[in-house]
This record gives sequence, structure tokens and C-alpha cells, in this order.
Amino acid sequence: MSISAITSNALSGMQANSRSLAATANNVANVRTSGYARLETSFSSNAFGGVTASVSPFADGQNVDLANEILDSVNAEVGFKANAVVFETGADMWDMLLTIKRD
Repeated sequence: MSISAITSNALSGMQANSRSLAATANNVANVRTSGYARLETSFSSNAFGGVTASVSPFADGQNVDLANEILDSVNAEVGFKANAVVFETGADMWDMLLTIKRD
């Protein structure tokens, strides 16, 4: 796998986790809204690498549970941070290769 593919996969992971956190924030903002259906995020892998997140209303029209939303937000935070570390490592590898090539 190339460095570009690694950073691209990490970027898609950060974007997917950002989208998940946005859905969670929307759920928390509407916790007391009557008739509001909780948004649920599902992740799927792409054929050529990376991941996408799709957000849709929960099938049963389930109300928002704040404990669930806290867990989802922590999960999105940890996923984002892990992908950010991979992205930064890929960027550092590119820098090292450019330094070697210049010398």
C-alpha cells in the first residue's frame, strides 16, 4: 500500500467520524423535540480503500438516549484521533522521503 493510499484512507476515516459526531450532536440538540427520530450512523468500507459514513433516521423511530449519545461521541472522538495519527504518520513519511530525495 502506498503512502498516498494510507493518508487517503485515514482522511476518509476522519471525515466519516466527523459525520458521525455531527449526527450525535444533532440527536443531543433534539433530545426534547417531540416526534424526533434518532439519527443513526453506519460505516461501510469502500472497494478501493477507505470508509464512508451514512446517516439515516433510526428504523424504529427510537427516541434519543443521552447515555447512548455520549458513547457514540466518545467512539467518534477515538476513531477520529486514531485516523489523525495515521494521517500525520503518513505526512511525516512523505517529509522524510522528500528530505532523502533532496540530499
